[in-house]
Amino acid sequence: MARRDIVVFGGSGFIGRYLVRRLADDGWRVIVAVRDPESAKFLQPLGDVGQIVPVRADVTDRDQVMELVSRANAVVNCVGILYERGKRTFRRVHVEAARNIGEAAAAAGITRVVQVSSIGASLQSAASYSRSKAGAEDVLRELVPTVRIVRPSIVFGQEDGFFNLFGRMAVYSPVLPLFGGGMTRFQPVYVDDVAAAIVACLDDDSRARLTYELGGPSTYTFRNLMEIVRRETQRKVMLLPLPFLVAHIQAIFLQFLPTPLLTPDQARLMQVDNVVDPAMPGLSDLGINPATVEVEVPRYLGFYRHGGLRGRPKFG
Repeated sequence: MARRDIVVFGGSGFIGRYLVRRLADDGWRVIVAVRDPESAKFLQPLGDVGQIVPVRADVTDRDQVMELVSRANAVVNCVGILYERGKRTFRRVHVEAARNIGEAAAAAGITRVVQVSSIGASLQSAASYSRSKAGAEDVLRELVPTVRIVRPSIVFGQEDGFFNLFGRMAVYSPVLPLFGGGMTRFQPVYVDDVAAAIVACLDDDSRARLTYELGGPSTYTFRNLMEIVRRETQRKVMLLPLPFLVAHIQAIFLQFLPTPLLTPDQARLMQVDNVVDPAMPGLSDLGINPATVEVEVPRYLGFYRHGGLRGRPKFG
């Protein structure tokens, strides 16, 4: 059988690491395109010797992307940022990077391309993040018409930036905020289910040109999710309703932290439900039975209990 080489941009990130493992299990030779190959070496034991190869590449550098993609049979773009810093703007990292990948794939004749987007991606969104994700989708559809797009809701798993953020907050703060009263709805999806969905999209050409919205089996209000955090951390924190206006004012100051707890753009995202459109194909159409928050989240939120700050499970 001919060798199958795939480039995964952002392969050492949260979703990327689970995807790399599944691709290796599926028989792909995985080229992990990252800014720091040394930091991605932890991925190599997930495959056979030489099967997973971290390579230095900046997705915003057109020439680097072109050269790397020219060696491959397929491409996945997992690169994404949640806030802007300096030159790392939403437009540059999402839209311009997608254009680089699309042009490189088109030049190499690659038809198997997957773009990891997000639920709520829309050029009409009030949030710059969602507008840039929609712009990336449009660019890739134009350059590679067979692109498969996956739009996850909040992605959870032991390294996630959502439940872990509020778990840490429950340790050090007497309150957990309920933005807008905590009524915004979410449909969290397990990270390994997202990885499985991407592999399923790659393996079946009938899934070309389709957009999949990925959510778990249940929807929750933000209040529901904070109640889960409080219960599983066993911390006596108060759930404090905050009007969106207050959240936005706080975000103006919090955005300047080295790792922002909240930005004005994220505050705008919090005002919109983040659930799948039932008219769109999803995990069930890919043959995936999704994991639940109730099973997976307690496995790592227990780390934030009294006496639990030791032995946190690690990826791999």
